Amino acid sequence: MSVNHPESTLESMGVALPQAPQPVASYVPSRRSGNQVFISGQIPVANGDLLAKGSVPTETSLESATACARQCTLNALACLKAEIGDLGLVTRVVKVGVFVASEPGFGDQPKIANGCSDLLVEIFGHEIGQHARAAVGVSALPLNVPVEIEFIFEVK
Repeated sequence: MSVNHPESTLESMGVALPQAPQPVASYVPSRRSGNQVFISGQIPVANGDLLAKGSVPTETSLESATACARQCTLNALACLKAEIGDLGLVTRVVKVGVFVASEPGFGDQPKIANGCSDLLVEIFGHEIGQHARAAVGVSALPLNVPVEIEFIFEVK
């Protein structure tokens, strides 16, 4: 792998991709259509455990929710690698949709989404990693997690 390869970048960051998480309901983790790969909503699971539970900011802090967004991103990359075999085949991160379980009046969903966005740019570089995005507050998410993120990647 070359120095600029996304997996080399992860290694230099001291980050290992987790095993691709298995679905918790009736869906597939990823679906390729032409040169795009759609990754189902990822939740913050690491080593089989949820990183946090509850809504932001009272039950889950802004900092913890941001860490959850990073974990969702790593889980998505694991699903993507399982689908395409090599993260070096990514030509563009097209879009991410970030859902944050938010208490009424909370409006910092974009700060939490930056945990995902900044990591993607760090891994893939500005040209490939920068993407369109939505950061949306919702009343609840599956398994009472604070963050769920879906992804669209363009690949070779």
